[in-house]
Amino acid sequence: MGRAYQNRKESMAKTSDMKAKVYSRYGREIYVCAKSGGLDPDGNLALRSLIDRAKKDQVPSHVIDKAIDKAKGGGGEDYSPARYEGYGPGGSMAIIDCLTDNPNRTFGDVRQAFTKTKCKIGTEGSVGHMFDHSVILVFKHDDEEAVLDALMDADVDVTDIENEAGKISVFAPHTDYFKARQCLLDAFGEVDFEVDEIQFIPHAFTSISGDDVEMFERFLAMLNELDDVQHVYHNVENG
Repeated sequence: MGRAYQNRKESMAKTSDMKAKVYSRYGREIYVCAKSGGLDPDGNLALRSLIDRAKKDQVPSHVIDKAIDKAKGGGGEDYSPARYEGYGPGGSMAIIDCLTDNPNRTFGDVRQAFTKTKCKIGTEGSVGHMFDHSVILVFKHDDEEAVLDALMDADVDVTDIENEAGKISVFAPHTDYFKARQCLLDAFGEVDFEVDEIQFIPHAFTSISGDDVEMFERFLAMLNELDDVQHVYHNVENG
């Protein structure tokens, strides 16, 4: 599993690097989460984990507080999630997650990023079946068996678990996110998650070369400039 795990770690790091305008994107996500699920992080587990993640990404408290205050007002923008899939340079694949208050505008902007880089936007599910929609939880611990036993006892459908340099990485279906996270907190106390999120992990990575590399970088840069784009996932190795 070593090479596959290394690729996944690189994918996680590269996806993190894609978070341009990180404050505004976290602000939008926190606002939507608080507005839909409640303002109290103790009662809204999605909000609590999102705030924890924002703090780890060094988002200032005033940005987080402003987003929650905005949700408290009850007005403001009405954002909804949108997901687009397609094929990038060199036969690569990409999934783009957005939060938008104008789906027609967002679709047009994302499609332009595809067409201007000679890529092809697809229909829903066109490449999604080549990715796992996974919970990723990484934390310091040295007993892989104890972690796995706790997760199994909580009926978490663990798809993979790795132990490397005193860190445990747990992978599970995205539907088991809250169950897996709470199970680890209950079993091991106050866990400091180094990675705590849901991502699309490709079944296999692909390498691109030559002109495709420059075109792929331009493709990612165009998506990164769009305010509505929250996350970009792809299967380019070291991309």
